Amino acid sequence: MRAFWQRLIRKEDPSVYEDKDSHLPRVLTVKDFLALGVGTIVSTTIFTLPGVVAATHAGPAVALSCLVAAIVAGLVAFAYAEMAAAMPFAGSAYSWINVVFGEVFGWIAGWALLAEYFIAVAFVASGLSANFRGLLETFHLSMPNALANPFGTNGGIVDIIAVVVMVLVAMLLARGLSNAARVENILVVLKVVAILAFIAIGLTAVHIENLTPFIPKFHLNPDGTAFGGWQGIYAGVSMIFLAYIGFDSIAANSAEAKDPEKTMPRGIIGSLIIAVILFVSVSLVLVGMFNYKLYANNAAPVGWALTHAGHPVAAIVIEAVAVIGMFTALIGMMMAGSRLLYSFGRDGMLPKYLGKLSKDGLPNNALLTLTIVGIVIGAFFPFAFLAQLISAGTLIAFMFVALGIYRLRPREGKDIANPSFKMPLYPVMPALGFLGALAVFMGLDIQAKVYSGIWFVIGIIVYLTYGVRHSALSDKAKQRK
Repeated sequence: MRAFWQRLIRKEDPSVYEDKDSHLPRVLTVKDFLALGVGTIVSTTIFTLPGVVAATHAGPAVALSCLVAAIVAGLVAFAYAEMAAAMPFAGSAYSWINVVFGEVFGWIAGWALLAEYFIAVAFVASGLSANFRGLLETFHLSMPNALANPFGTNGGIVDIIAVVVMVLVAMLLARGLSNAARVENILVVLKVVAILAFIAIGLTAVHIENLTPFIPKFHLNPDGTAFGGWQGIYAGVSMIFLAYIGFDSIAANSAEAKDPEKTMPRGIIGSLIIAVILFVSVSLVLVGMFNYKLYANNAAPVGWALTHAGHPVAAIVIEAVAVIGMFTALIGMMMAGSRLLYSFGRDGMLPKYLGKLSKDGLPNNALLTLTIVGIVIGAFFPFAFLAQLISAGTLIAFMFVALGIYRLRPREGKDIANPSFKMPLYPVMPALGFLGALAVFMGLDIQAKVYSGIWFVIGIIVYLTYGVRHSALSDKAKQRK
């Protein structure tokens, strides 16, 4: 038994990852990572979740849910920044944990993130589809239910718009990161302009009475979840948190960063700061324009609020730019998810086909696989179902990364590079990051926990039946014998 356990906790040599990932072209700058982070964090969620969380959990205090979620994410972001600066490898948390804790823990963290990216790609595509259909409705146009909704939802067969946008983004990424980064940078600027325009116009329609009481009195919703009080804010934190997973998408691409020791911390922390300001501002304006109850079951509350506040032209323009801007989140998620799948294939944890690079040094096999899985999930599963399942996998990885700082520090300057950026207030802040992520995880919907548990069991089975026997570390052990 002891020998088997030692086999599971074998650690990868960081120099091996440096060598394997050296074939990936280093083309991304701080500007690219800021655009990637803001584009991913400020995604579908900023146009949808504030209204949903306000209506179902927090009322006007949705802004506090956004802020608390951002504080927790910020604690973990510092850990991510140090990890990415010291170990700029593809696969982010999966590769780092493999180095500092061992293979089985790396697999668990990576498998948890894989669920995030599979579902997040589908979630963003579904949100883009919902907002595009909302835009069409302003022109009194509509799509047939069979092509507008996932299978089994309102007469739907397939969400065709979600399918098309995933294919388009995959085609863009398959041509190289330089082209994708240029498109990302332009679209992020457009999206931020659209958000600022909504805030400016929305402020003219804010009614203070809609913000009072700011924290509604606590009661239970019909489904048993919390509404109002600090309990409602806490429930909102667990939903809103999925908005802040974008900095993992930055870290997943660190093997393609120029001067990662500087670009990674600046990209991760800078994009999170920008995103928090925008999120809190949108939340306050949205609930100030109309009573939060009116946003229940509304997948496009921003456009709805502007239209009903007497700004239909602004609603159309902002919704149009917002829909286009949502491509930024899809680009970021598909970039990061394909790099994670590549890293699994690189290490033999999943079929090595996934770890092969194209003639241009791109992980297009992994990208194709991610696209196919995303299409299946996004085309056939409801938007609301997807939203509650994303955070669980991310939070598991976040907890590993926060604790991983304790194993990283003693090795910095030895077999791991000694980065110029380090997580402040060590050793207190890593513990706070872990506890914060754990607290958010405990507040997740019971269904999200159950499904994440099922995904975890599937992951352990895959690891024990395939990964542990085919991994690169296992091959090395056999060669030594």
